[in-house]
Amino acid sequence: MTGHDERVVLLDEDGRPTGVADKASVHGARTPLHLAFSCHVSDDAGRILLTRRALSKRTWPGVWTNAFCGHPAPFEPIPAAVERRAREELGLSLRAIRLALPDFRYRAVDASGMVENELCPVYLAVADSELSARPDEVVEARWVDPADLDVALAAAPWAFSPWLVRQRQELVRAGAAARTP
Repeated sequence: MTGHDERVVLLDEDGRPTGVADKASVHGARTPLHLAFSCHVSDDAGRILLTRRALSKRTWPGVWTNAFCGHPAPFEPIPAAVERRAREELGLSLRAIRLALPDFRYRAVDASGMVENELCPVYLAVADSELSARPDEVVEARWVDPADLDVALAAAPWAFSPWLVRQRQELVRAGAAARTP
């Protein structure tokens, strides 16, 4: 499934599915609430994978963020979508996939006016293969120490995706950021 034929699940304000729409038509200045997911990946040394979004991305191009995000296809279980998207975007297989923030929801507007409006459960996982990112998705990737990430997020939150900043805060508050999945 590519971004050109990807469909997203639309949601009502209570998070119930109301239909589907083409991903390309959903993200804009009036993005409706839809279902997504976010995944934070660590390695066996406990470092966290950060990726810098490709400059061709419609939302937040060139911004550093968590390992990857995506949208489950209609009727696709989210854990299966997490595994699929890790392979598609990063060439990465995962293990120890765990739901950490089931109710994370955010709305944010980037510098171009593009809106993200997502119910976005957050998953933690451990990398189980070497990274091989697609250049149309990721322009750079770095494994970072969690403490260094927290310092950077506090000092320059504008340099990162707004969902990474909020998710990391909530993961730390929940005690989930310190545990290996």
